[in-house]
Amino acid sequence: MKIEKILNNNAFISHDEHGKEVIVMGVGLAFGKKNGEQIELTGRYKIFSNDSMINERLKAIVSEIPEEYMKITERIVYILEKQFDKTVDDVIYISLTEHIHGAVERLKKDIQVTNPMLMDIKRLFKDEFETGLIALDDIERQFGMKFDENEAAYIAQHLINAQLDNMADITNISKLMKEIIDIIKYFFRMDFNEDSIYYHRFITHLKFFAQRVISGQSYQDENEDLFEIFKAKYIKSYECVVRIAHHIQANYNYRLNTDEQLYFMIHIEKITNKSYKN
Repeated sequence: MKIEKILNNNAFISHDEHGKEVIVMGVGLAFGKKNGEQIELTGRYKIFSNDSMINERLKAIVSEIPEEYMKITERIVYILEKQFDKTVDDVIYISLTEHIHGAVERLKKDIQVTNPMLMDIKRLFKDEFETGLIALDDIERQFGMKFDENEAAYIAQHLINAQLDNMADITNISKLMKEIIDIIKYFFRMDFNEDSIYYHRFITHLKFFAQRVISGQSYQDENEDLFEIFKAKYIKSYECVVRIAHHIQANYNYRLNTDEQLYFMIHIEKITNKSYKN
C-alpha cells in the first residue's frame, strides 16, 4: 500500500483498490516512513474507508490530539474485541479518543466527574467495565494520572454505545434491564450467581432485547411449535415471562412475540435452576 500522506507515526492516508481515500492506523506503521513510499501492512492495523465524515474527523483528531491517546483507544478496542469477543463501530476511535483526552485535561485541573450510571454499568455490562479498568491502568502508565472507577464506567459507556447501531439512551436500556432482573428475582425469591456463564449469556441477550424495546424494533415469530413445547415444560419460567411481558406492554408499549418469550423462558430456566449454577 502506498503512503500518500503521513499523519503521524501511527497513521497515514492512502487509497484502496477502487481509488477511494482511506486512513490506515496501527502502532508505528508510519514511523520512519516517507510520503510516496510503499508499505506492507503487518501486525495490528485498522483501515477506515466507509464513512468520509469519520475519516475527516479522524484527520482532525490526529492533528489536534497527541497520538498517545489514540494508541490507548486502539488497545482498548483490541482487548474488547479479542478478549471479550465484542464488535464495535469505527466511531469509537473518535468518541473514545476525544473522551480520554478531555478526561485527562480535566484531571490536570483536579476535576473528576461522578458517573450516576456506575453501579448499573458494573452490574449489567461487566466486560465493558473490566475493559474500562484496563484502560485506566494504561492511562496511569502513560500519563501518570490515576482515575477512580467512575471514569472506567464512562469509558465502558462509550464501548457499549459503539456496539449497537444507533443505540438508544443507555439510561433507559439499563433501567429496563434492571426492571426485568428484579421481576425475575422477586418472582422466584432468589438471587443469581452473577459469575455463572448462564447469567452472563442472559445479560448479553437482555442488553440487545432492551435496545429493541427502547428503539421500538421487533421481528417476526418463527418458533411457535417450540414455544408451546417449552411453555408446557417450564411452567414457572413461563409464568414469570408473562409478568415480564405485562410489565413491558404496560410501561413501554411493546408486545413480546413468541420468539422473545421462548428465549426468556430458556434463559430464566437456566439462571434459576440450581443445577445450572457454577
